[in-house]
Amino acid sequence: MAENQDLQQWHASEPYVETHCSLGEGPFYEPATNTLRFVDIIKQQLHTVSLTEGPSSLKTLQFTEAVTVTADIEGRDPQDALLVGAKQGLAVLDRKTGKYEYVTKFVQDQVERVRSNDGVVDPNGRFWLGTMTDFNLGPFKPEGSLYRFANTTPATATRSGLTIPNSVGFSPDSRTMYFTHSTAREVIAWDYDPAVDGGSVSNERVFYRHVGPGEPDGFRVDTEGNLWHAVYGESRVLKISPAGKLVGEVKIPTRNATCCDLVGGGELVITTAGDDEGEGESKRLGGALFKVQVGAEGTPRFGFKLSQ
Repeated sequence: MAENQDLQQWHASEPYVETHCSLGEGPFYEPATNTLRFVDIIKQQLHTVSLTEGPSSLKTLQFTEAVTVTADIEGRDPQDALLVGAKQGLAVLDRKTGKYEYVTKFVQDQVERVRSNDGVVDPNGRFWLGTMTDFNLGPFKPEGSLYRFANTTPATATRSGLTIPNSVGFSPDSRTMYFTHSTAREVIAWDYDPAVDGGSVSNERVFYRHVGPGEPDGFRVDTEGNLWHAVYGESRVLKISPAGKLVGEVKIPTRNATCCDLVGGGELVITTAGDDEGEGESKRLGGALFKVQVGAEGTPRFGFKLSQ
């Protein structure tokens, strides 16, 4: 693609942490401790790094199945317990012991074929989480769904027939909900009303349609309403305005940007996946974590309401 000289541009030329993730995902900033947590879905790991202490503080928790995304739990210290999207649904992780317990699962007849992917807690404390074909079951098929979890009740499928459902996020005023369907190369938007039916969505439209060889992956919304959107296969993160226009990009030296988060001091952190079929820097740095100053702050996160 030709370079657009009108775009704001940033470059993250060196990794912050060379984690060598197979599929780094789900970066989540913890402001109270200035730490970042993120997962490696394929290696079934949860990483935590102190941004105060630096890369040498990296700690890793090993699981026995895929853990794909994390969230805080309302009323619980995230240093003690987290909500995790795992292979079969939502679980509560005890960070002290490393043990976790499912609190609600996907539809039983789908559990073997699919796994969770990305998701987020909405302003009403519910968790939106996508599912997709699990890695060991051949090519990805349109058998995924976007689920909504409320407390520990069974999940509600809000969309089905999805191949790679990805990030969910909300505008700073919580009146717009965004959802990326990677294989369709689209970011969908809905009007979101937190006061109706525990948070209703309406007026579906395409907010952004990606043109390029890669697929939009995970995103984070800043306090001005911009989406910072990783693109898998294009060595970059896009800055998309609240009007759905491409206004900036962050270049990285490896192809597979997967997701990002905004941390203290206006920095953007970017997770990546391995690039075993690539060459040079892209192959060497695939799976690393990058960090770059972009001068933006992330919107506040919501906590999952585990009980009513």
